[in-house]
Amino acid sequence: MEKRKDLPLRSEVALEDTWNLEPIFASDEAWEEAFGYIEQNHSKALSFKGRLTSDKETFKEAIRFQEDIYFRVEHVYVYAHLKFDTDTTNSKYQAYFARISSLYAQVASSFSFYQAELLSADPKIIEGFLESDEELYVYKHEFEKLFIKRPFILSDKEERLLAEASEIFKSPSDTFGMLNNADITFEPVIDEHGEESQLSHGRYVLFLESKDRRVRKDAFMSMYKTFTSFKNTFASTLSATVKAHNFNANIRGYSSARHASLSANNIDESVYDALVEAVNDRISLLHRYVNLRKNALKLDEIAMYDLYTPLVEDIDLPVSYEDAKQLILDGLAVLGEEYVGILKEAFDNRWIDIKENKGKRSGAYSSGGYGTNPYILMNWQDNIDNVFTLAHELGHSVHSYYTRKSQPYVYGDYSIFLAEVASTTNEILLTDYMLKKFTDPKVRAYLINHYLDGFKGTVFRQTQFAEFEHFIHMAAKNGTALTADYLSESYFELNKKYYGDSMVYDPQIAMEWARIPHFYYNYYVFQYATGFSAASALSAKILSEGASAVKPYIDYLKAGSSDFPIEVLKKAGVDMSSNAATKAAMDVFEQRLGELEELLLK
Repeated sequence: MEKRKDLPLRSEVALEDTWNLEPIFASDEAWEEAFGYIEQNHSKALSFKGRLTSDKETFKEAIRFQEDIYFRVEHVYVYAHLKFDTDTTNSKYQAYFARISSLYAQVASSFSFYQAELLSADPKIIEGFLESDEELYVYKHEFEKLFIKRPFILSDKEERLLAEASEIFKSPSDTFGMLNNADITFEPVIDEHGEESQLSHGRYVLFLESKDRRVRKDAFMSMYKTFTSFKNTFASTLSATVKAHNFNANIRGYSSARHASLSANNIDESVYDALVEAVNDRISLLHRYVNLRKNALKLDEIAMYDLYTPLVEDIDLPVSYEDAKQLILDGLAVLGEEYVGILKEAFDNRWIDIKENKGKRSGAYSSGGYGTNPYILMNWQDNIDNVFTLAHELGHSVHSYYTRKSQPYVYGDYSIFLAEVASTTNEILLTDYMLKKFTDPKVRAYLINHYLDGFKGTVFRQTQFAEFEHFIHMAAKNGTALTADYLSESYFELNKKYYGDSMVYDPQIAMEWARIPHFYYNYYVFQYATGFSAASALSAKILSEGASAVKPYIDYLKAGSSDFPIEVLKKAGVDMSSNAATKAAMDVFEQRLGELEELLLK
């Protein structure tokens, strides 16, 4: 635990610990200039209305204009959101983020007729343009994806209305973000040394990792006391978001919000259901792990706040940021010199905003745009979990780096279904390296425990979230009011199913739904679990086959959105159209669970 009782102000953080945004814009004035250009020019898109496919040159000019504007928007948006996220209390960057969010909606409105007009055109005309021009042929897969959406695209007028309303639909999520990150405060916690410490999102897990059960419980109670006091507000923001998802799906003719979300990546809903089924089939493994924790910690009763404290004490592992960098470089060396070189560039060129400060967005992420560095936000704490979090986010960032260097703008991004594979592969490879590096039984037990906790959090927990997310969307669709009480009661019952009879359930856990930002992301979380399963399969191939498996893996990192996600993974060596990879990952979990039981309970 940091000795400092209060978080530093943003201005007090050392420059070398912050990301360098000057490669995007050298100054705020340059950002304003770029913002002004977009503001003045995006409406020129309307000059193409009614003639997008009149001839090949007009078609090409319209596509290039759209790409140019969105490329600029991406840079303006990335700069604003990165500035805002490092200090959400800064009114200047609050305004920047609000302005670009509003302008983004205006840009979307200007281009909203594109899809409808292209889909109403004779497909043979567009195919002729693509086939007869090398510069246009690159868009073949993009139009293949577009034509799949043909049944769900509305009229020009309707698309324009939806585009103009996008900022309104996003408002509940924005409100949640401001309340959760900027406005909400928690009661302080008395730490193990009797000192009062400020509770924050970043420090919460640190408190839950405490050896002192009283500290763990106090942090848990403080967190949920605060969320409970805002329960109706959080229920309102989540309910409004779910209604927006359902409305957009319904108005386009999708069978559900889930259908709409998964269709964007050509993923069949059966993949979602198969994941939930596979996890529920092996849910007894999670119950078994909870029971192991109870016995290993010598507890009469185990509670939710006992799920994060290490089971192995007094382990001397390097967890400073500098030591973490070296561990990651060594652990991921199996991916080749080029990959390691990109990691070094991230460390040396300030791609990473390291330290937690007052007002900084909680958690960690990788972000950026085509033509920018793939930046990483951290709220660094000196523990092994943060080493793996950094490796995870670097997986995203190297994936982004490879994609943007290898693909044209149109395919310069990738779906979340693919993203979580790269990040989790890094974690699994690092785990394997550390298990080989540290042979002491206590250290090995610690690392296996960390792996099992990661699996619990990524596969079991995210599938639990996925179940809850689909449940509340369907409930709202069927006319059920998503009140705070209904959400809490439903979440509480699901929690009991996942963690089993060994757990003692404090009523406060029923409010956990209120602090999960991913419920605002529209069927996002299941991809953490499928990503872990795919990563487990790919990392096994890399570790057993070496360079021959690394090449197709790097090709996957370079593929971007140039093919459908399922197909990209097939080329890398794993088929996610079935749940075989999830079942195989469960087998690994069971094997390592057995090893930990042997180490701790023998």
